[in-house]
Amino acid sequence: MMFADIVPDLKARMPELRGKLETNAPAAPLSWFRTGGPAQVLFTPVDTDDLAYFLRRLDRSVPVLVVGLGSNLLVRDGGWEGVMIRLGKGFAEVSVEAGHRVRAGAGAPDVKVARAAAEAGIAGLSFLRGIPGAVGGALRMNGGAYGGETKDVLVEAKGVTRTGEAVSFTNAQMGFTYRHSSVPDDVIFTEALFEGRPGNPDEILAEMNAITEARSSTQPVNTRTGGSTFKNPPGRKAWELVDAAGCRGLRIGDAQVSEMHCNFLINHGSATAAEIEGLGEEVRRRVRETSGVELEWEIKRVGIAKA
Repeated sequence: MMFADIVPDLKARMPELRGKLETNAPAAPLSWFRTGGPAQVLFTPVDTDDLAYFLRRLDRSVPVLVVGLGSNLLVRDGGWEGVMIRLGKGFAEVSVEAGHRVRAGAGAPDVKVARAAAEAGIAGLSFLRGIPGAVGGALRMNGGAYGGETKDVLVEAKGVTRTGEAVSFTNAQMGFTYRHSSVPDDVIFTEALFEGRPGNPDEILAEMNAITEARSSTQPVNTRTGGSTFKNPPGRKAWELVDAAGCRGLRIGDAQVSEMHCNFLINHGSATAAEIEGLGEEVRRRVRETSGVELEWEIKRVGIAKA
């Protein structure tokens, strides 16, 4: 599927834009599933000012989707009609500050933040090693793993609204709940400030190594997957419900429920987004019939279903 080329019009409206604009850009390489159709426009801003400039001059009717590492994203086969914004190198800086704090761009991998904290002797951020995503996603979803959550360590988050206005949020203003923040969807996070506590670098690194080993032994980390597929229902574990419903190893085409950890869906190579999403919906149906529990998707599914 190909979309109308609106890049020339965007460039005419934005003569001072410094970032890169691409038309009908392949979106599959931007997600860990490696599936999906093209993005009508892919914009890679140079920095926060460039992003704000772009948003101020972008027609309000054009849909916008922000992509970080793409670890929790499924782009449908018809692609994304609108602008996909990729937060790249200009949003990946991580620095250590006084008071056992770490400042990180929204495009920085969570593991990079954990490593910087460990090397500086800042404890409390090791759990970020277990989240296969970027800071922006952790802010949006209150990312958590191995006993820690973003809400436990966040001091402040900064972002830009759909109209290009700079905004900031304290921890309390984020409205964190399980795998959710109440910040309006049109806010694009650009930066976060985290605070840990004094720690021993060797002990922190040992903790991170233990998390790495635990992930490798229990999760299909070296496959085309989107991380945890479903949120844990209150008082329950999604993988146990999926397993009890007989879905471990269930397959549709090249899409399969992982046999190692059945809250993960895997693309064995040529699965379409429709097959992956269809498999997830079949799992939800079976869990609903066997346990009466309605599983909620954790993976973000976007775009047009191919006709």
